Parts: sequence; C-alpha cells; structure tokens
Amino acid sequence: MGEGDKPLVWLHGEIKTPPMATRSRLQAGYLLRQLQSGEILSMPESRPMPAIGPRCHELRIDEGAVAWRIFYRIDPDAIVILDVLKKKTRTTPATVIAICKRRLAEYD
Repeated sequence: MGEGDKPLVWLHGEIKTPPMATRSRLQAGYLLRQLQSGEILSMPESRPMPAIGPRCHELRIDEGAVAWRIFYRIDPDAIVILDVLKKKTRTTPATVIAICKRRLAEYD
C-alpha cells in the first residue's frame, strides 16, 4: 500500500481460489487496489447500491456463467467490504441488502 491509500476493512467474505477462478480473484484484487488508491469506478466494473446506503457500491466480476459481487462502502478512511457472493439471479436478493445494512449499522 502506498502512502495515503485506504485500508480494506472486511466485515464479511473473502476472495480466494477456489471458489473464484484465478482470473476473477486477480481482477477483484486489481479493482480493490484501484479503490484503495482513491479511484472512482463505474460501470461495467462497479455500480452504486443506494438500497444499501450512501457511498455503497457493488464490484461486478463475471466469469462467464458465474457472476461474483463484492459489496462495499467508500468511507473517508477505508474501503469497507460488506459481502462477497456468487450472484445467481439478475437482482440482488432483499436478504443480502438487509444483511449488508445490518453489518454497516454494527460497524458504525
């Protein structure tokens, strides 16, 4: 990490191979590193998730048949990782949104 980079705060989930393919794990690491250095990501790599809360987003990592999502919030002093999951449907399940909100409330 360079000076001024934000640390990652993991509230839940991990990125490892398996279950992620090596290529997906490396892409996730690269995107998280960009966030740590202060870059703002947009589609197709990341999209806002206002249903979870302000400054919340999801990283989008596609392996072809499998889609991974990393839910995070950009804080002034850290990137807070809320969850890492294999997405099976087009929409984010309401239970995932509720769990992410609860984790943020406990963290704050």
